Amino acid sequence: MNTKNFPFQTIDWTLIPKTEYKGEKGFAYWQTIQLEGLRIRIVEYSEGYIADHWCKKGHIVHCLQGEVLSELQNGESHLLKEGMTYIVSDDLSSHRSTTKKRVKLLIIDGDFLKTNN
Repeated sequence: MNTKNFPFQTIDWTLIPKTEYKGEKGFAYWQTIQLEGLRIRIVEYSEGYIADHWCKKGHIVHCLQGEVLSELQNGESHLLKEGMTYIVSDDLSSHRSTTKKRVKLLIIDGDFLKTNN
């Protein structure tokens, strides 16, 4: 695995612009920091959000506010509540997010989540 070195730095999320993405229903706002091999995002889903695709990417997802249902393409589902985290590597579980109410997540992904095929 290729490791990256990051000097100490802080992120003031109030200075990071929000980009809107439409879901199958509802919308998501992403605030994104892209570093070499690492992406860090604050993502907010609207009430009634349903992702418009099945995601195969790996993530570390931490729920900051609210709750989100993570549906897996195999039919499983997992409720992530405030203070909970899930982790999955690339190409191991196709998943999508749905919400009843608004939710705010911290999502980290990058090269370190690639599967070793």
